[in-house]
Amino acid sequence: MIATRSALAVRVAGLEFQNPIVLAAGTAAYGRELADVVNLAALGGLVTKAVSPLPRAGAPAPRVAEFDGGMINAVGLANPGVDAVRREHLPWLATSLPGVRKIANVVGFAVEEFAGVVEALDSALGAEGAGGALDAYELNVSCPNVKAGGLEFGADPGALAEVVRRARSVTTRPLFVKLSPTLPDIARSASIAVDAGADALTLVNTLPGLVIDVSQRRAALGFGTGGVSGTALLPVGVLATWKVRRAVKVPLFGIGGVGSWSDALQYILAGASLVGIGTAMLRDPRVPERVVRDLTRWCRTNGVDRLSDLTGSLTVSS
Repeated sequence: MIATRSALAVRVAGLEFQNPIVLAAGTAAYGRELADVVNLAALGGLVTKAVSPLPRAGAPAPRVAEFDGGMINAVGLANPGVDAVRREHLPWLATSLPGVRKIANVVGFAVEEFAGVVEALDSALGAEGAGGALDAYELNVSCPNVKAGGLEFGADPGALAEVVRRARSVTTRPLFVKLSPTLPDIARSASIAVDAGADALTLVNTLPGLVIDVSQRRAALGFGTGGVSGTALLPVGVLATWKVRRAVKVPLFGIGGVGSWSDALQYILAGASLVGIGTAMLRDPRVPERVVRDLTRWCRTNGVDRLSDLTGSLTVSS
């Protein structure tokens, strides 16, 4: 059974989502690749893999490794570039999955590159065959700013504000800004992004980590270090969501370690309106649909007419 609109529907940044469960960036490809594996129509939305100004080959193999607490990856933001995405993927997104929201994950390595990608995608959405392909953009400000010595955009208040302002100037579609859990003051960074024009915030990106193959005495990933995701990230993401909820009023999209309805509910209680699933779906493609189904059952069992009424209702003892 797929969730009823009355129980799980939620409005975020002016967009109606049929339920709050969204496939996280980096795990959903551009949608078409998963269409025969995941029941995408049962979900609230999906975030595409990264879109950069130019094609990126990405990091050397192996790119993914598992460990007891989840997964570590270093894909290196591999993608075909914005021109190829416009040509090869937007037409499919425009004609598929009615009712499912589609958000493009945007990356850049200089302040102006984010807005350039957004503008290129936005202009294509008015072209024949691509209208309605995308509903919003997610700016991944965890990328390194190569013009500022590699400091990630989210950790530089000036660069963060400028990235968001420039992107805001070239589109009327909602902007989500994705923040890293390693920021020294994630609530302050959230406030800066909102003041610059963000409509919503995505919390959180992966944590940096290193997994060693002790039998080979070398890093498990070809790149060496990578981003940690999966079960171990759940309390980190929930805490970030709770902190940011108290600092800003825009909707939050909670991501990290979600594999069940109760994990999703933790994010919602902490303040998230949307909840992302990534690593768990890679292990079992049925997980996202099962979470939707189980949340519907939980609402019915507990007399909850609208799950969104519980957003941010966590109480913490003083």
